[in-house]
Amino acid sequence: MLEPLLVPFMQRAMIAGAVVGGLCAMIGVFVVQRGLSFIGDGLAHAAFGGIALGLLLGVSLERMTWVALPFTVLIALGIGYVLRRGSLRGDVATGVFSAVSFALGVLLLGLRSTDGPQVNVETVLFGSILAISPEDLLTVGVVGVVTALLLAFTWTKLAYATFDPELAALSGVKVAALDYMLLALTAVVIVVAVKTVGIALVSSFVVIPAATAKMVGRSIGRVALLAIAIGTIGSSIGLILSYHANVASGATIILTLGALFGLSLLFKKR
Repeated sequence: MLEPLLVPFMQRAMIAGAVVGGLCAMIGVFVVQRGLSFIGDGLAHAAFGGIALGLLLGVSLERMTWVALPFTVLIALGIGYVLRRGSLRGDVATGVFSAVSFALGVLLLGLRSTDGPQVNVETVLFGSILAISPEDLLTVGVVGVVTALLLAFTWTKLAYATFDPELAALSGVKVAALDYMLLALTAVVIVVAVKTVGIALVSSFVVIPAATAKMVGRSIGRVALLAIAIGTIGSSIGLILSYHANVASGATIILTLGALFGLSLLFKKR
């Protein structure tokens, strides 16, 4: 059963999956609590626009993260700006920005020279966690450390701003800055996660562990710990199952997380 742990590419995939699963779950705790579950899907579509821009500029698919990152962060900040103005609801603002970004990506792909390198669209849509390189693993690790440190230093204020933003603002908490920081971190984590499970499935990586933990945990601290555990363990189990069944890794990971959600739902009913 543990044979995959002896294979180098599976070792890299297990580490990347565990780190990305934990990161997405940690971010997802605040995303789900704020009613912004759609933001993960929206920013994944925005990342597609960034990937297409990089391809148009001649950047290789392996280094596409460095083009998609700033592009997706700008989209996330744009969504935050619209939300701060209060003129549109979160799902509407996210829908508009994600649709425009995705359409821009399709347009940019059409403008590419026919002499350029071939792109496996299936890899972009559904990820390629088994093809994680040591360089990708380093990127995941750096993003993981930076994100964890930022959330650790701002955890109390971020939780305060999430549950009662008006009172938090009156208490001197810089709610707007925290909101923008959370959206920017979500964008960064989404772009990194796209490499593992792809654009089509990455939002599930953010929402499902957090939603599962929310049903079981009572305090935000406990919910966060449970979500991280679900994200990391679910990713590892999904990878091992996909290896032995010889099926798509990203889809198997998400189905594993979905199964854990279903078990939690049954447990809660009892």
